[in-house]
Amino acid sequence: MSQATGTTLLERVRPDRALVGPAVWGLLTAIAFATLSWRRFERLEPTSWDNAIFEQAIAGYSRLGWPIVDIKGPGFNILGDHFSPVTALVAPFYRIWPAPQTLLVAQAVLIGVSVVVVTAVAVRVTGRPAGWVLGVAYGLSFGVQSAVVADFHEVAFGAPLLALAGAAYVERRWGAVVAWSLPLLLVKEDLGLTVAVIGFVLWLAGERRRGTWLALGALVWTGLVLLVLIPAFNPSGQYDYASSVGGERGLLEVVLADPGTKLATVALTLGVTGLAAVWSPWVLLVVPTFAWRFTADNAFYWGTDWHYSLLLMPIVFVAAVDGMRRRPALRWAVVPAAVVTAFTLWGSPLATLLDGRTWEPSDRAGAAARVQAAIPDGASVETDIGLITHLATDHRVYWLGTIGDARPRYVVLDQYANVGSPPDALAYARDKYGGRWRLVLDDAGYQVVTRDP
Repeated sequence: MSQATGTTLLERVRPDRALVGPAVWGLLTAIAFATLSWRRFERLEPTSWDNAIFEQAIAGYSRLGWPIVDIKGPGFNILGDHFSPVTALVAPFYRIWPAPQTLLVAQAVLIGVSVVVVTAVAVRVTGRPAGWVLGVAYGLSFGVQSAVVADFHEVAFGAPLLALAGAAYVERRWGAVVAWSLPLLLVKEDLGLTVAVIGFVLWLAGERRRGTWLALGALVWTGLVLLVLIPAFNPSGQYDYASSVGGERGLLEVVLADPGTKLATVALTLGVTGLAAVWSPWVLLVVPTFAWRFTADNAFYWGTDWHYSLLLMPIVFVAAVDGMRRRPALRWAVVPAAVVTAFTLWGSPLATLLDGRTWEPSDRAGAAARVQAAIPDGASVETDIGLITHLATDHRVYWLGTIGDARPRYVVLDQYANVGSPPDALAYARDKYGGRWRLVLDDAGYQVVTRDP
């Protein structure tokens, strides 16, 4: 074997070996997050109605039909709410295993893939010590954990795409940056602005033609989605979230509202990298997300909970890698990054896996099972968020706040969910729908009533 041939073979083998560690770390995080999601589901700890919404949409795709989400309103096409056709990629797996856990596992796997990419590029560019600190910090970051606790969301697809686009940027593979950025346009409508900023960052790097076309194309696509596609699927013919910018209070008042929370969110987002991210133009990608979050009249957007910071995590950690590539002295920033990450782990969702109570069955598990057994498969059900995720697979589920003119056969309310549900399911059903209703089950705070023929 010639020396040249031997060198070529080594070059082919070394990258694979270099991926072993990051791949193992990504697998471990995926398993941990899937386990966390699964235990929360088994313990009847609902975060919201979102997992059930996405399950109804993906179930529609799995039948080669439209993503109809009755939870948002009878016959509501979810493409008229958020434009996220990428979720159809989960449909083949859901067809094999139709269950809410399919979505939870899919999200954990997508996040795990992003962990592999971020860790691998960090180790490759900054060296093992700094790279591993960044990779571990990313996998344990508050934005990732908060997203997992919020159950499945479409932005889970954006995490590996942004990680791959960012890794390509760090390594100056401009064509790959564009290739990995374009699918983001199918993840969610607001990411068109993020892709436009990627184009601007490419322009700053000297890739003027690619950057300009990417930015302009992303802006045109965003306009098409917001002004044409979403209104076409929306029953009101509009983009519902446009009114949230400024809201009734006005844009300036909303922008100035709760500055402490907003500044803390920005500080923590950059602080998890030891501020190394600010030394890279790639950090500009956080601007569109912060802009819509901080100008929206919805306090849930302003803090660090929920899934709203998930996509910021691969952005800032890749930016940190790029910052260290530009200024090697910044590798010392991993020290404060590790401190901030360790601080956020105290009382974090992942920390609950160390709590014995997490592994115990819920006191209401038996009652929840009896509720599901009392309702025939395929029956129409109006419910609150208490068991909405557990009922969505085998029933036509409506949410009591958006049921419209539907007339369900069953009403299920959770008096312990603390979401403002009516206190008496039987009285509620009789008053709202008339006719004869009877109580089927009243067990551990769950009330089930049905309409008599």
